[in-house]
Amino acid sequence: MAAFVAKAVVGNKLNAVKGAVGGDGDNDEDKEKEEEAERERLEAIREAEERRKEKHRKMEEEREKIRQEIRDKYNIKKKEVIQEQPPEEPVNPLMRKKKTPEELAREAEAEEEDEFTKLKNTIETQVNELRSQIESRCSIQ
Repeated sequence: MAAFVAKAVVGNKLNAVKGAVGGDGDNDEDKEKEEEAERERLEAIREAEERRKEKHRKMEEEREKIRQEIRDKYNIKKKEVIQEQPPEEPVNPLMRKKKTPEELAREAEAEEEDEFTKLKNTIETQVNELRSQIESRCSIQ
């Protein structure tokens, strides 16, 4: 019994090594056969997936017909698909949506622009005041 188990274990390993070590020209043919088998397998998988989708589509159509018959029988209106609306801001500020880095950057830029515009406006007003003071003191003849 032990000899049988040992032969089975060692034999499988030897068969694997023989295929890898052997320099026969059959490798190209084997590769071509394997590639062809893989293409056929992928094609079979794709066809099976298409058949499955078609089957489910037909089943859903049948179900919808039955649903519509029930709606007609009991005068029930079909529910319309509700378009998703963005969630409203919660009242609790601790539960609000976190801002993304892009939103934070935009807010920072807006604040900087506000500071720059304030600074610009103050400088312009000061320049206009100085100009008016200088013009009032100087008389051009």
